Amino acid sequence: MQGDTRLTGQVNIGGAKNAVVAIIPATILAKGKCVIHNVPNISDVSILLRMLSEMGANVRFHSKRTVEIDASNIINPFVSYELARHLRASYYFLGALIGRCGHASVSMPGGCSLGVRPIDQHIKGFECLGSSVSIDHGVINTSLKQELIGSHVYFDVVSVGATINVMLAAVRAKGLTILENAAKEPHIVDLANFLNTMGADVRGAGTDVIKIHGVDIIRGAEYTIIPDQIEAGTYMIAAAATGGDVLVKNVIPKHMESISNKLVRAGAIVEEYDESIRVRREGPILPATIKTMTHPGFPTDMQPQFTSMLTLAEGTSVITEGIWDSRFRYVDELARMGANIQVDGKVAVVQGVKRLTGAPVKATDLRAGAALMIAALTASGETEIEDIFHIERGYEDVVDKFRALGASIKRIETPDVEISPAL
Repeated sequence: MQGDTRLTGQVNIGGAKNAVVAIIPATILAKGKCVIHNVPNISDVSILLRMLSEMGANVRFHSKRTVEIDASNIINPFVSYELARHLRASYYFLGALIGRCGHASVSMPGGCSLGVRPIDQHIKGFECLGSSVSIDHGVINTSLKQELIGSHVYFDVVSVGATINVMLAAVRAKGLTILENAAKEPHIVDLANFLNTMGADVRGAGTDVIKIHGVDIIRGAEYTIIPDQIEAGTYMIAAAATGGDVLVKNVIPKHMESISNKLVRAGAIVEEYDESIRVRREGPILPATIKTMTHPGFPTDMQPQFTSMLTLAEGTSVITEGIWDSRFRYVDELARMGANIQVDGKVAVVQGVKRLTGAPVKATDLRAGAALMIAALTASGETEIEDIFHIERGYEDVVDKFRALGASIKRIETPDVEISPAL
């Protein structure tokens, strides 16, 4: 990537990664075909669809962003390590398969390395519904003694993954399930809407108490995924960081409020329309104080991108990571470009510098990769970003979209290098 770039123009936002990775497993619950629109063209989706195919589902694309899934003939309720190691969301097949088959075996999931991410709250929820859970040789095994029974589940900590997983199982449980201290993110609401379209009875999604009346039959349905809040926020920050002027289209402005508010405080001009947001910056980048929180607070998935912009602020910014233990691993990469960031545990102090300089860097996870792209756009000279497979897990057509906004960027395939042993 060549730096010193001012982004201008408009960009269309795709379907929400965090919603589709829950909705694809949810199709297992249906008797009949599900047609999902606005499916993002990202590697996480490809892997999830491969998992479904290996279980016996029939997967067919109608177009680049519309997929038809018929999971009526699931014959193999198992997710292998070879696929599960690529993404955390593979564990959503646990809840869906418990609801559908009463048992499941899913290898411990992979995904971005952001610190310890236990599944104890998932297990607690499954056990409350009557399922036994064991972990043997890296495989999570679940089975029912009799049948799923609705129950009251209180999550000890707010967990998006556990909320989704227990929802998926509870829609087929007998009676009423109440999830208390539930996560409230937009993609949880989207999953609930999809389940209800299929005939489920889920109420209260988007609040901290979700009530689910179990039903006997979940049918196929047609559904459109919501726009991706994090993709939209990434382009908004990129526009502000480069002093650009970008219209971000196909968004839900309500979902962007915490991001928009922080951008305004950092000196950007943000204009909201019905389904789009215009972001531009004419003055300097101002320092900011940010603490990531569960929704509706500032999302942890936007923290690296915002920190990248604040490396150029006129003053000192303080970033507190309130969700993950190891979200600042990318700071060493920004330092290679000239950033001045000091990390102490979950707090980063960012002293703004005049400019960044291009350098060879490595994406350490999905959102860190996006942060490095933003830094590269603002830096002087050329930046090479390695391990871009992380970025492609969550950003569709990212090279083409940035290029359409004026970025000088290209994707290069490099052969694996064999290193001879030292003599």
